[in-house]
Amino acid sequence: MNSNDNELIAIIQPEGRFCLERRPAGDKIVQARAAFEARLFDLYSKDHGEASLLLGLSGRHGGFSVSPSLCFLFSAAAPLGERLIKNPDLETLREKTPARYESAEPAAIIEAAPYLDGSEHLDESWFESFARSFEGAFQRLMSAHRGRADGFFAAYNPRIHPAGRVFFHMVENKKGEKPFAFMATYSKHSEGGRTKHLPLKNAISEFGGDKKKLLELISAVTRAAEKSRLIGGLLETGELFHPIALSAEEAHAFLKEVPLYEESGVLCRIPDWWKEARRPPAIRIKVGDDAPSRVGFNALLDFSPEISLGGLSVSPDELRRLARESDGLILLKGKWVEADANRLKQALAAFERAAGSAGGEGGITLFEALRLNLTADKFAAASGGEGSGENTVTVEISNGEWLAATIKKLTRPETVENTDCGKDFQGALRPYQQKGLNWLNLMKNLGLGACLADDMGLGKTVQVLALLNSAARAKNLLVVPASLIGNWANEIARFTPALKYRVLHPSAKAEKGAGMDDIEKAAAENDLIITTYAMLHRYEKLRDIYWDALIIDEAQNIKNPDTKQTKAAKRLKAAFRVALTGTPVENRLSDLWSIFDFINRGLLGTLNEFTGFTRRLSDRGEGYSRLKKTASPFILRRLKTDKSIISDLPDKIEMKTYSALSKKQAAVYDSLVKEIKEALENAEEGIARRGLIL
Repeated sequence: MNSNDNELIAIIQPEGRFCLERRPAGDKIVQARAAFEARLFDLYSKDHGEASLLLGLSGRHGGFSVSPSLCFLFSAAAPLGERLIKNPDLETLREKTPARYESAEPAAIIEAAPYLDGSEHLDESWFESFARSFEGAFQRLMSAHRGRADGFFAAYNPRIHPAGRVFFHMVENKKGEKPFAFMATYSKHSEGGRTKHLPLKNAISEFGGDKKKLLELISAVTRAAEKSRLIGGLLETGELFHPIALSAEEAHAFLKEVPLYEESGVLCRIPDWWKEARRPPAIRIKVGDDAPSRVGFNALLDFSPEISLGGLSVSPDELRRLARESDGLILLKGKWVEADANRLKQALAAFERAAGSAGGEGGITLFEALRLNLTADKFAAASGGEGSGENTVTVEISNGEWLAATIKKLTRPETVENTDCGKDFQGALRPYQQKGLNWLNLMKNLGLGACLADDMGLGKTVQVLALLNSAARAKNLLVVPASLIGNWANEIARFTPALKYRVLHPSAKAEKGAGMDDIEKAAAENDLIITTYAMLHRYEKLRDIYWDALIIDEAQNIKNPDTKQTKAAKRLKAAFRVALTGTPVENRLSDLWSIFDFINRGLLGTLNEFTGFTRRLSDRGEGYSRLKKTASPFILRRLKTDKSIISDLPDKIEMKTYSALSKKQAAVYDSLVKEIKEALENAEEGIARRGLIL
């Protein structure tokens, strides 16, 4: 298979490690990306640490559109690379330059991460180990490098310009006629080893007799001047070497160009408020402060949008005035903010659209509230904002008091009150299974579909049986693969022998079977009807019954939305739906969509809407966090590797056993290998060759 047909995906492993694998890509891989991924895979095969180093020094996604899992590795490595290239003492420290995360970075990276194979390993200790591996590779390779530091980094990314010794400073100047002051400095190590900053003009006298050293010192400034009219002008007139006062307009021009200066190797020291001030206008929507009169997806919640500019709340009238009168850097309520007339008008339109989305009673349903993280872009899109690809207006969602408390219960089952297993329940649930029962019962009472995604072996079956046993007489339907009918029957006999059930399948014994004509009678006389995915077509009357609870086991059987069994399962009617699976996302995000289309139809939108949303996730600053905020309350997943869940399981022991081939078998095998090799060499690119490989 051509390398351009494959893409790299990452699988997370314990202790800061990862595995890279090649898998077929959905689209053709561009040559530049294929070359980069080939280089990365080659480094990974030899040295995990150096592969991490390449990721950290390659910029945003390497400049390519990559697989979501590889995008995560870029995100994990990028802060470490930034620590290196933005350290002004890099040339002095060389291999001793530290590369560590800031305290809040790992949590932010995890929150924005996509659904990953091995994501259960991601915690603070994983990032600590990853950073040690990254730093260790840098120390080893840098200590072997004999040239300047910039030459070392150029070997990984020729676009990188490590920080030099020149700094640009901008501060508020409250006493002067102009509100800001600018000064360029350079760093110098004193005899005691401390770093001090001197005005850049001092460099002229210090290096006056050594033009080469002076040019080397200001090389980063020269690069910045080539890209910036402001710095180019100051350098040409010589003003750059002296402190100068800046107007608000000049300060605004400077602040907008800070990323350009830092890319050139000039470090900038600017006011802390700029990070907040430069954020696009935001529509902040708060929903669900008060408890609704009833629960369920149709419960009506209060809904209140407001406009935020630079972190300050402003009224629509204030925004209209600012849009007419202001542009650039302005003082608003004693705080500097960035005002762009066009953006302000778009924010006003987005606010009006958001406010108009509330129904006649001034609220939205719980279903709409839970979807807001996925649908809020439509407010900005109407104004040329987020949905159009331009970062002109952002939409921020926050949960009010009641909704926040409800979401907390859904995502933290340990906070939910206990549910009794019901009379005649045989045995005792483990603590985590009791929490699972509590969670399922809460979801049922709220009228919300649930996905129980515990690891295989943690007892999803017994948790569901405890739920069914705890309820009063009801009509419940269980859909399973045919191979699991016996397992469910055995578990019922073991834990809930009083639970009456019937099996709708040809393999069932006569006394337990049911014909097509008596399905309604069987449903009325039993607590549980068990059938298989394949039988859903045969027993059409199952669709005529409104079930109190509908449970599907091995829910990956409905991951393909176009199959008959998936369509048949989704046509069933029920008050409460449960999907059981050990792999909620097996290969693609569409697996997750299909499960949600069963348990809570419409929550993730149509398949086309969901696909369009997920395509943009890697390009967003918040990554996959919005999707997770929408989906996570409906998924309960516990892992066998989590000792806080179950501590008395022995560690898994793997034993490799090899079976030797007989002489005849070895000859046949060797002949077959040769035949396939020849066929591959002669096969043309395309489906025939792929079939041979398969």
